[in-house]
Amino acid sequence: MDPLATVPAAKQAAVRSALTAIFGEEPVVATAIAGGASGAQIFRIERDGERALLRVEGDPSPLRFPGQYVSWRAASEAGIAPPLHYLNAANGITMSAYIAQKPLREFPGGPVALAEAVGTLLRRLQALPCFETFFDYPEIVSRLFAHVMRTGLFGDGLLQPCAEQLDAIRARTPWGMQVAAHNDPNPRNILYDGERLWLIDWESAYRNDPLVDIAIALDNFAAAPIAEERLLSAAGVTEPAMLARLHDIRALTRLYYAGVLFSAAATMPRANAETDLDAPTPVQFHAAVRDGRLKAGRRETLLALGKLYLSGFRDGGAVVPLDAV
Repeated sequence: MDPLATVPAAKQAAVRSALTAIFGEEPVVATAIAGGASGAQIFRIERDGERALLRVEGDPSPLRFPGQYVSWRAASEAGIAPPLHYLNAANGITMSAYIAQKPLREFPGGPVALAEAVGTLLRRLQALPCFETFFDYPEIVSRLFAHVMRTGLFGDGLLQPCAEQLDAIRARTPWGMQVAAHNDPNPRNILYDGERLWLIDWESAYRNDPLVDIAIALDNFAAAPIAEERLLSAAGVTEPAMLARLHDIRALTRLYYAGVLFSAAATMPRANAETDLDAPTPVQFHAAVRDGRLKAGRRETLLALGKLYLSGFRDGGAVVPLDAV
């Protein structure tokens, strides 16, 4: 079966137009590629040694920024995102350069050099002309967490102290300076091609506080203090005032990801509401994944990782990278 046959009928003609624009009328070979949390369908398209990546967006999410393609094009032209060859924003269809990726663990110099390279990449992004405006990030986090509290995933009142902690952070954290931001620079969205890094998946790319991308990158690429130091230095985050705000911004990003994970878990069948917020430590979480007790996509895995990020929000403890499963 042709993988492109899985594209919704309403988008088939638009997909054919995209393929014709890039590859002409000759037949192509399409291979489905597993997508991320966005729900987009992704295909590697090949013909006579040429390759491109076809992306077909699904139903829009309220957390997905409508101006994502403006952000993506700017990042593409700056060499931060893979070159964008074709765009049909009305149908959510793009064709971009295909990046043959290598594992991030093969990055020369190891985790410390990788952290520094990520910091440099984010500094280049933040130097671009500012992206379009969406909701302020604290408002997005608050709306998402309020949704989680309404799902019934947790027992009555269990999450209320977290909501109060969020309100306190919002009240004391200044929110002014904004830059071009990706807003999700986790290991699934940073590709290594054997020579350099690329940022992909621009659904949430809007103007934001510069520390949001930095905070997310720290949790995903800087487990060791020396890696954190190198990432911050490469990103240009050295001023005492910015470093003083980083703790609260990091708490916000952790609560955001906890909300995403809990929202996904809430859509899966369950017998009862959760009655505790007990979270595994990072070591325990990795051991459970290694032993097969936690598997990708399972409700118990989403809950465990969500509780780990919620614990990081509550007390500032360590979390695990978002590609841990």
